[in-house]
Amino acid sequence: MDKATFGMIGLGTMGRNFLLNIGEHSIAGVGYDLDKEKRDLLMKEGSEMPLDVGKDIPEFLSKLSSPRNIMLLVPAGPIVDAVIADLTPHLNENDLIIDGGNSHYTDTDRRIAELAAQQIGFMGIGISGGEEGARHGASIMPGGTKEHYDRVEHILKAVAAKVDDEPCVAYMGQGSAGHFVKMVHNGIEYGLMQIIGETYDYLRRVKGKTAGEISEIFEKWNTTELNSFLIEITAIVLRKKDAETGKFLVDEVLDEAGQKGTGKWTSQAALDLGIPIPTIDSAVSMRQISAIRSVRDAAGEVFGKDLAERESSISTDDLQKALTAAFIITYAQGMSLIQAAATELSYGTDLAEVSKIWRGGCIIRSALLEEMRQAYGENPGLESLMIDAKFADALKAHTPNLRKMLSACTRHGIAALCLGSALSYFDAFRAEKLPANLIQAQRDLFGAHTYKRNDTEGVFHTSDWETADGTGA
Repeated sequence: MDKATFGMIGLGTMGRNFLLNIGEHSIAGVGYDLDKEKRDLLMKEGSEMPLDVGKDIPEFLSKLSSPRNIMLLVPAGPIVDAVIADLTPHLNENDLIIDGGNSHYTDTDRRIAELAAQQIGFMGIGISGGEEGARHGASIMPGGTKEHYDRVEHILKAVAAKVDDEPCVAYMGQGSAGHFVKMVHNGIEYGLMQIIGETYDYLRRVKGKTAGEISEIFEKWNTTELNSFLIEITAIVLRKKDAETGKFLVDEVLDEAGQKGTGKWTSQAALDLGIPIPTIDSAVSMRQISAIRSVRDAAGEVFGKDLAERESSISTDDLQKALTAAFIITYAQGMSLIQAAATELSYGTDLAEVSKIWRGGCIIRSALLEEMRQAYGENPGLESLMIDAKFADALKAHTPNLRKMLSACTRHGIAALCLGSALSYFDAFRAEKLPANLIQAQRDLFGAHTYKRNDTEGVFHTSDWETADGTGA
């Protein structure tokens, strides 16, 4: 075949399927992997497509047209740097390397600068959708220079998921914007999954529902405003039977949740930018708690494993509305973080575009995202999704149900860290006054940190807080 317009290094599940997706759209591609079996599998599965492989990097590069577009889909971290080091001696000016893995955004900025010094382009692209998305259409979040995005835009649009004939790909902004947006996507994913988990836990332990019965509830909820990929797959997971025992498989799965670090990165970035995302933070904490099996077992022996009452006065309708409110608040936290990064890190990210490309292909796709797209389209500077008129109406309607559910979880001894943090986040933002005045006064007493007053302009310090009559000011 003629020289390929797109190259892929890393022919594991994601890389192979992404390249097959490209080939299926009649775009000539070439792949490379150290593992010959993976190269052979690509050629077998893509035998009717304009695809080829190279047995080594020089042969791989010789099959690409110039300037070359080369995507890496390899594990994040040192392996990315190692592949770049292997590539660069063979590259020419204006060749472009595209990192499609879950790299930390600070690594992406470093790589952009290092390769720019060699006149080699570098882009970080977030890809969500897993194996299925890579093969049949993912949500794609590209960052880097606009010039580099324009160069590969037609390829990314061809292989992206489509919603209403619109491809779920858009330019996220300068530098590491693509990887930052994907990181926050994953942080939101952590929050939503834990909220679902806490709701499931209430239905299981308090309502006494079987996994099959809870599956039916989630299936029904997926026809409401909660319609989303995560609600859909929750119903699927819950109804699966174990072939060995005949029991519901989820009941046989050990309750220890793994993580690959993107949730933690989201929390760290939020702390650095001064943006509160307590529900995402709580989701990371709950995964960490789930992994501390020995301490959990010991605490269970000391305090008892079940402090719960067995009656429950809240309905599944209450739970559905509570879950909807918590979903909205979690999305709001993530979008506020992206909004801050758009300014503070000079990304220039358009939140309406983020909402648009998350509607299909990605793990956190939901019906709420079309309304989010409209909200940010009408008001690009929207400070919080919670104060958009439509979302504010939804929160006014549903937060009483969230309050009711959280009260019930507390009464029954059900851990609801994410549901609780979502409600407290909402309550903090709507409060007329927070207790930060007391905190600032304490800081002034022990550290002379000063304070501002409600009744006059300026900065003040009280030299003797122990004088009760005010003469120490």
